[in-house]
Amino acid sequence: MTTTTPDHAGLFPADDDRPWSDPARPVGERVEALLARLTLEEKIAQLGSAWEDVEPAGPEVAPGTNLFGRVGDLDETARHGLGQLTRPYGTVPRPALEHARLLAERQRQIMAQSRFAIPAMAHDECLTGFTAYGATIYPTSLAMAATFDPALIRRVGAAIGTDMAAAGVHQGLAPVVDVIRDYRWGRCEETYGEDPYLVGEMGEAYVLGLQGAGVYATLKHFAGYSASMGGRNHAPVGIGHRELTDVVLPPFERIVAAGVGSVMNSYAEIDGEAPAASRRLLTGVLREQWGFEGTVVSDYWSLPFLVDAHRVAADLPDAGALALRAGMDVELPDQRGFGAALADAVRAGKAGEADVDQAVRRVLRQKAALGLLDPDWDPQPPALREGILDLDKPENRRLAHTVAQAGAVLLHNAGGLPLPAAGRIALIGPCADDVRTMFGCYSFPNHVLSDRDDLGNGVGAESLRGALLTELPFVDWEFAQGCPIRDEDRDGIAVAVEASRTADVTVLAVGDKPGMFGIGTSGEGCDAEDLRLPGVQEELVEAVLATGKPVVLVVVSGRPYAVGRFAAGTAAMVQVFLPGEEGGRAVAELLSGRANFSGKLPVQIPTSPAGQPYTYLHPPLGDRQSWLSNLDPTPAFPFGHGLSYTGFEIHDLRTDRQLVPTDSEFTVSVRVRNTGALPGAETVQVYFTDPLAQVTRPVQTLLAFAKVPLEPGEEATVRFDIHTDRLAFTGLDGHRVVEPGEIRLRAGSSSEDTPNETSLQLVGAQRDASVIRQHGVPAVVERG
Repeated sequence: MTTTTPDHAGLFPADDDRPWSDPARPVGERVEALLARLTLEEKIAQLGSAWEDVEPAGPEVAPGTNLFGRVGDLDETARHGLGQLTRPYGTVPRPALEHARLLAERQRQIMAQSRFAIPAMAHDECLTGFTAYGATIYPTSLAMAATFDPALIRRVGAAIGTDMAAAGVHQGLAPVVDVIRDYRWGRCEETYGEDPYLVGEMGEAYVLGLQGAGVYATLKHFAGYSASMGGRNHAPVGIGHRELTDVVLPPFERIVAAGVGSVMNSYAEIDGEAPAASRRLLTGVLREQWGFEGTVVSDYWSLPFLVDAHRVAADLPDAGALALRAGMDVELPDQRGFGAALADAVRAGKAGEADVDQAVRRVLRQKAALGLLDPDWDPQPPALREGILDLDKPENRRLAHTVAQAGAVLLHNAGGLPLPAAGRIALIGPCADDVRTMFGCYSFPNHVLSDRDDLGNGVGAESLRGALLTELPFVDWEFAQGCPIRDEDRDGIAVAVEASRTADVTVLAVGDKPGMFGIGTSGEGCDAEDLRLPGVQEELVEAVLATGKPVVLVVVSGRPYAVGRFAAGTAAMVQVFLPGEEGGRAVAELLSGRANFSGKLPVQIPTSPAGQPYTYLHPPLGDRQSWLSNLDPTPAFPFGHGLSYTGFEIHDLRTDRQLVPTDSEFTVSVRVRNTGALPGAETVQVYFTDPLAQVTRPVQTLLAFAKVPLEPGEEATVRFDIHTDRLAFTGLDGHRVVEPGEIRLRAGSSSEDTPNETSLQLVGAQRDASVIRQHGVPAVVERG
């Protein structure tokens, strides 16, 4: 590997001639000292990136991979230094230590070509774990949300961050905190569900875990991406100001307040404005209104898309200038708008060097905080110095197992579960014996290896079939695929029906196989026309149910499908949202009864593929209006629903006072008891309704929740300390307010099972709630 200047990396002492390398000095002072020495070209180099491993002829792992390809070698792309290295682990399959050695070599070259030996930050994907060959594949974000356990998800973030930091990666491109608005959207699996409070709770927990391990998190996609028309990836977003501010933005706002390091723009235009060029969003909302101090990074090729997709820029220099002025700091995955094109734009007067300086300050501030400007910084990742980089440690697998089990949802049980320990059971379906149906689209196997079956999965993973054979060894199992995931091949249905007819019980596993850009049935660019199961799987379900034998339907999917109509014909139904490498074993233990279900739905399960999609968070006209429309949006299983092998009673809902000032706090308490004979965990959910307001309000909104494990007969009181900020909404004048009036409270086990009711009165003047001071709701569990 050649360099263009002498290799002086890591050899500079911290002295008065190089104050930026002195860790004892304030970060701001160090940054200004270095910034003053940089030429325009060197400054702009800090705002760009390089994707060394991208394979234009390989699988399309980002929108445009096959179109754009590489800009050039590091000799060219880092000739003045470099801001970021793109996906050094998440692009091609290599042993982890080989990736680490190559990363160290590239860092040395970048430092050697920089006059001031400035290393690059390295970023990678981490939605379902570190997207690297051989790294632990955790359940998807939607499965994590189904745990309703933020503390558990913080542990996941910490585990992923620990592995990434050991590998020399500084920034992770997660979490996705888009709030689901349309179940047909392919990226539902990447989100934490359809409620902004749940999304914020889970997203903040993940961020705190990741950043606590020394890796900057990246919120995406800012903003409105999940509300694209028709649920189609990259389609325009037509939502109004109120839906944007009350539903879409709250998770971002909350996690910015928690100190997230980076934010990534949305691809989809919103009300005619491309977010990558929106000063209103990237500067007005994000920085001026919320006080964000981190970096804004572009989603891959967002700057060229300003020219070709949005048509708001004439050429790349124009695109670079637009994005920079809007508040963009770093272009990913390379340097098409922020490379030579941006230098041309500055010289032509389209952008000011002061704007460049501001972006560079933010980049250098993060590099200083990470230690990259310190004189003793070592380009070798910590794991390379130790000679070992195990990305799928036993403790990772145990954590993945815990999450997979906690996120599985028992929808319905008419005696079909637990499965018998003996007898004849038919295991049928395309998701029964294919482990990749349990992985998300951003897992390395489904993301990168979709055309490389010869390389396996990089991690040990057991299918549901293999796990059930181990879990229930005295059962006489018969397996039949029945049909493929997506292909309209019906040849195996008759064999599956015969297997079911001769069995005592049938376990029928259907759902998705995720992938990218049409390769899969769920994932980025894998949107659905409607909410029917892919391919001919519904025909398989109908044929097996027609046997009249007991059927346990297990849906393994990245979105909620309209399987509610099958409930009456099944002995039990289970929903699993892509449970990761430990999913087979985790689900098998639940089906056998060795473990108990505790997951809750972060989305609704529709009855009809046409009457939906509509999330639970809707105004009164979103409810069934039989005299106005023949379509019924009522879900088969509502938001927050999930059963257990034991029973629970939630009762005695109280508030500490009836009159609450509009700028104040109040406490809600509720009792929960395990009424069954088995240990279990119930998620206590509190919802509120604003029955009379100046604008239409949701029929109900999740106010707070807490997951409470209980032994048989055990009882606990859950106390929630709630600030009235949680009751704020965007008023008629477009500003967020808390207004006086009645607030009705309900508590129960789901959004529809809320038998406990009380109310309080907000009193005093309407108040401005532009700044939210308390986003979360602390919960205290008192046992006994």
